[in-house]
Amino acid sequence: MRWSRPSTTLCAFLTLLNDRLGESIVFPLLPYLLASFSGSGRTLGLLAGSYAVAQFAFTPLIGALSDRFGRRPVMAGCVAGSVLGLGLFALTITIDWEAVPWAAGTALPLTLLFVARLIDGVSGGTAATAGAVLADISTPENRAKAFGLIGVAFGLGFILGPALGGLLAGVAVTLPVWAAAGFALVNLLLVLGLLPETHPIEARLPLPRKRELNPFTQLRRVFTNPQVRRLCLAFFLFFLAVNGFTAVLVLYFKQAFGWGPAPAATAFLVVGVVATLVQGGLIGPLVQRFGEWRLSLAGLGFVMAGFLLVPLATPANAQPLVFIAVAILALGTGLVTPCLRSLVSRRLDDSGQGAALGSLQGLQSLGSFVGPPLAGVAYDLVGRQSPFWLGIALMLGVVALVAGRAPGPERSPA
Repeated sequence: MRWSRPSTTLCAFLTLLNDRLGESIVFPLLPYLLASFSGSGRTLGLLAGSYAVAQFAFTPLIGALSDRFGRRPVMAGCVAGSVLGLGLFALTITIDWEAVPWAAGTALPLTLLFVARLIDGVSGGTAATAGAVLADISTPENRAKAFGLIGVAFGLGFILGPALGGLLAGVAVTLPVWAAAGFALVNLLLVLGLLPETHPIEARLPLPRKRELNPFTQLRRVFTNPQVRRLCLAFFLFFLAVNGFTAVLVLYFKQAFGWGPAPAATAFLVVGVVATLVQGGLIGPLVQRFGEWRLSLAGLGFVMAGFLLVPLATPANAQPLVFIAVAILALGTGLVTPCLRSLVSRRLDDSGQGAALGSLQGLQSLGSFVGPPLAGVAYDLVGRQSPFWLGIALMLGVVALVAGRAPGPERSPA
């Protein structure tokens, strides 16, 4: 039977959507899902960061495996891992552990939650493999259009995830996780039933050496390059601050304002809508008019303003002020992320592009791991609002790093 390209594109798109949807459903609800097991910021931060560290460690290997053994088995394995991770998480938070005599009062439930997040993080390499599928089936002329599906899927996932999570949590707080696991299962069945192999045997590559699969190898290379060292450090600190802020944000909403899952998820829905609008349509015209360097600095200012507004909110004005704060934060993040990537790209010749841009993805994942536990420790030991002030301090460091680079000739981010 000859497989049609639309079925291949559909599988790649749904896999990309599943990758973002599962995380964006679960993440805003973590403090409520974790409430029966722990209420500390440190535990929440470690649980939030565990997904990112697993993704950081295993994404290079998953990409190499897809080049060696083909896209279909690797994508199926990754989606199956997502089903297993989300299913284990959903099962763990559903069981009444106090009614299980041998497990009551033990660390077993919390351990299972961490194992589930790690499994889901390891299988998070689906995005890279789905992108490789789109590249395989595209001609050079329409590749940019095909890659546009990645942005569409991620934007849609960031919007639908919090919306579905908040809606389903009104029925039962565990229901959104079961829904995410169900979506992943449907994704797996479609991959197994509809996705053909798009990477021919003659194009397969041998597995690289272990050192090449070490995610720190590329980071070491990029930090020894004086052209991009400061900007890469700024990129890392930016995501460390933003992910630390967002990791404790919902816990702060819960404890400071008494919010339930619905308004907390709505705040993340606002973030998804604004970020999608900025990166999906506004960034190109804005860069043409103002340039990447100026937009990076302006975006950092917006992010700091968002950090500042949240601790200024009171229970009486929390909803309007918080929604304004997260919208400003999303605007700033939507400006900074593509512009900093482009500033790094412009300072390298063509031979260094792939390694450097891959390193930026690694730095983003590393910041997503380090930031949440750091913010969680500050939340517990210093005070509820301390992660927000820490984020502002880190952003001032990012401003100094970015402002210290001469803007040079600017162009639109790729």
